[in-house]
Parts: sequence; C-alpha cells; structure tokens
Amino acid sequence: MSRSLRLDPVLIQAVIAGALSFAHLHDLAAAAGQDGWKAWAYPVSVDLLLVAAWRRMRTDTENRDAWLWFAIALVASLGANVATAGLLDLTDVPPWLRILVAGWPALAFLGGTLLAHAPAPAVEPDHSEQPQVEPTPDVTVEREPEPAAELPPADPAPASEPPQAALTTPAVSVPPALLDHAQKIANAHQAQTGAPIDTATLRSRLGVTPALADAIALQLA
Repeated sequence: MSRSLRLDPVLIQAVIAGALSFAHLHDLAAAAGQDGWKAWAYPVSVDLLLVAAWRRMRTDTENRDAWLWFAIALVASLGANVATAGLLDLTDVPPWLRILVAGWPALAFLGGTLLAHAPAPAVEPDHSEQPQVEPTPDVTVEREPEPAAELPPADPAPASEPPQAALTTPAVSVPPALLDHAQKIANAHQAQTGAPIDTATLRSRLGVTPALADAIALQLA
C-alpha cells in the first residue's frame, strides 16, 4: 500500500537554511586558500560538530563541554554567513582569517574527539519500582497437641471391685494423640536422666490434671 508523501514546512526550511550555510562556508574556505575538495570539507566539518554537540547536549544537559563546542561551531557557521554577505572582500582575505580557516580542522577534530569519548551521564535508579520480593518457601510447622481439657472426675470404683483391678484400669480415658505425645516425653526424659519419668514431671510437662496424669502414667508403665 502506497503512502502519501506529505511535505513538512519546517523540514523544508531546515534544508534551505542548511544549504545556504553550507555554501557560505564553502565560499569562505575557498577564498581563504582552501581550494578543491578541501573547500567542501569545511562546511561538512562545521555541521558535523554542530550535530555532535547537539546530541551530547540532549543526553546530558549539564555537560559544559558540549555547550562550548556547540557555541564554537555555531560561531563558525554564523561568521561565514556574515563574512560572505558583502562585509568582507573575498578577493583579499585578511591573514588572521586565513589562520582561523587553516586551524579549523585541528580544532574540529579535538572537539569531535572529546564529545565522542565523553563519559555517559549516570542514570539514577528509579525508586518508583517496587523491589521484587522472593516468595518465602512453605514451611510446615509441627505443633504439639494441645493439652486435653479437664475431664470430670470419674465415678469411684464400686466397693466390691478388687483393689488390683482399680490399679490396672485407668479411671480416666486418655486420647490416643495425648498418649503418643506423653510417650515421646517419657522416652526423652529417660534418655536424658536414665530413669523413668515420674507422674509429677509428666503432669508438669503435659499441663494436665492429676487424675489424667495418673491415668497416662499407668498406661505408660
């Protein structure tokens, strides 16, 4: 699909102004004794220095060297425009102007080299971006079983029950999870002290009632 070509007045004006400045610089260089291809190289050198300084100024507005070289190239371009406007006899160029024209290549080379190798401006970190936080791994925490709630005291054993049956049968029912936990505590106590755990220590470790501690001690015996 073909695109319609639209002429930009600003671009046309820039091309015309650049061509006129280019011609004035060429005429001045030729009048100062730079004939042949050298006269055409002078306007190219001035325009390239202008562009290099302008690009450096756009990326680093606080670079004083870029402003200085931009001003030097601009003065050279404006000076050629004014000199060729009839204020200077191009058939009899003064010696000081010949010296300036002859020394311009070295000056332009120095400016272009400094602009090309100038350090890039430091980029400040963007504080608006939130730092990425790595997700914490899932950690499984084993919780000890909570102490069993106090249970109402069991009914006393009947008088006709033999004493041995009352000692071997626990008066309070012990949950299996609590019994397993008590067994771990008893094993650890015996491994540390070398003696079986007593009822008082077991009761303080589990935080249960005396009746429930007695029932657990009986099942652990």
